[in-house]
Amino acid sequence: MTFDVKSADVLICGAGIAGVATAYFLARHHGVRDIVIVDERPPLTLTSDKSSEGYRNWWPGPGDEMVQLMNRSVDLLEEMAIKNDNRFHMNRRGYVYLTADPERANNMEQQALEIEGLGAGALRADGRYEYRADARFDAALDGADLVRDPAVIAATFPFLSGDTLAMLHARRCGWLSAQQLGMHLLEEARSGGVRFLNGRVSSISAENSRVQAVQVLSRGSLETIKTGAFVIAAGPMLSEVAGLLGIDLPIYHEAHGKITFEDSEGVIGRDAPLMIWNDPIHLPWSSEEKEELAADEETSWLLEALPAGLHFRPEGGPGSKTILALWPYHIAVTERASWPLKFDLEFAEVVMRGLTRMIPGLAVYLERMGRPVIDGGYYTKTRENRPLICPLPVTGAYVIGALSGFGIMAAPAAAELLAAQISGAIFPSYAAAFDLARYQDPAYLHLLESWDPTSGQL
Repeated sequence: MTFDVKSADVLICGAGIAGVATAYFLARHHGVRDIVIVDERPPLTLTSDKSSEGYRNWWPGPGDEMVQLMNRSVDLLEEMAIKNDNRFHMNRRGYVYLTADPERANNMEQQALEIEGLGAGALRADGRYEYRADARFDAALDGADLVRDPAVIAATFPFLSGDTLAMLHARRCGWLSAQQLGMHLLEEARSGGVRFLNGRVSSISAENSRVQAVQVLSRGSLETIKTGAFVIAAGPMLSEVAGLLGIDLPIYHEAHGKITFEDSEGVIGRDAPLMIWNDPIHLPWSSEEKEELAADEETSWLLEALPAGLHFRPEGGPGSKTILALWPYHIAVTERASWPLKFDLEFAEVVMRGLTRMIPGLAVYLERMGRPVIDGGYYTKTRENRPLICPLPVTGAYVIGALSGFGIMAAPAAAELLAAQISGAIFPSYAAAFDLARYQDPAYLHLLESWDPTSGQL
C-alpha cells in the first residue's frame, strides 16, 4: 500500500511477535496513533510461526531479572486470555523435567531452590503431588513440585521409561497458540490505528545522530517515511538493520529444528505436559548399525552420548494424535541468518531414537514412522542468552530482539517495556538487565566470563 501521509510517529521494522506486540502496547496502552509496521513478509511468518509455543516463568540466574520479565509476561498473557475468552488456547499443564540419574536429581533440587529464591514460586517436595491435566491458564499453580518416588511418576505418566527416578514439575508453565496470540495483538493494534506496509527497510536517515526518516522499498518503489522513532524488531535480521545505523549488535544465531509426527498408536497420553529429559542419551542401535556408524567418521558421533534437553509435548486439539519434539543435540552457529533452513537428513531419526530412551513405547515407530514434518527457525542470541530491549546509541532508535527461543513467551513483557521507554513512561527496574549499556559495565563483563550461554535454554 502507499500512504497519503509520508510520516509516522513510530516506525517498526519487523512484523514478528516482537514488532506486533510493540505496536499493540504503543497503540492500546500509550495512545500512540500513527504507527507503521514494515516487513517484506506477511506478519508472523518468518520465525514467530516456527515456535514450540511454550511459556514458563522457570528461569535460572544470575539475578532475578529473567524471572521478573517472565512473571510479568505471564501476567499479561493471562489478562489477555481472560479478556478474549482464551482465544489463543493457553494452558498451564507445566514443564516436567525428568532424570534417571540420582546425582542429577540432586542437582535439579538445588537448581529449583535457587530459582525459588529468584521469585518463580515455592518448591514443594513433601510427596503430596497431583497432576491436573485440565489445568487452565488461570489456575492457582505456581512454583514447582519435586517428585522422587518412581512409583508416583509411573502411576502419573505410565508411558515414561521405567528407570525414571525423579521429576521436577514447574507449574507456571504451559503452551499456547502463537499464531492466534500474534493475530490477536495485530488485530488490536490495527484497531488502534496501526498500519502495515509490505516492504523492506533499505536505509535510515539520521542527522546529528538522530533518526529523521526511513526509506522503504515497497512494490518496486522507494517510500520515504519521516519519523523520529524507529524500532528494530527484525528477529534474525537484527544485525543487518542495525548496520544501517552503523551499530554493531553483540548477537549471533543458532538454527534450531523440531519435528512433528503422528502417535497413531496412542503411546503418549494426550493430556501430557511438556516433558524434558534432563540426562544425556546414547541412541539405541543394533550391533550391525553400530559397526556401520563407527566405520565412517562422519557418522561415528552418533555413537557418542548426546546432550540432555530432548523435549516433547502433544500438539493439536481434540482428536489430534500429533506430537511435537525438539532436541538441540547439535547446534549450528552463524553470524548471518539465511533461508531456507536446512537440517541434516538424519535429524528426524535421531530425535525419534532419542525419544525411545524417554518413552520406550515409541520404538514401535522406528521402522514405520512415516515422514515426520521438520521445520525450525533461528534463535537470535546475545552471548549470555538475555534479550536486548532498549534505546540505541542513535537518538530515536530502539531495539527489541535477541529473544532467543523465548520470543513468544517474553514478547508481551518485552514489548510493554519498550513501549514505556519510547513513550517516556515509567518502566520496571529490570529494564537495565536488557539494555545494551550493560556491556559497558566492567562488573557485568567479568560476570560474562563464566556465564553459560545456554542459561535458561531448552
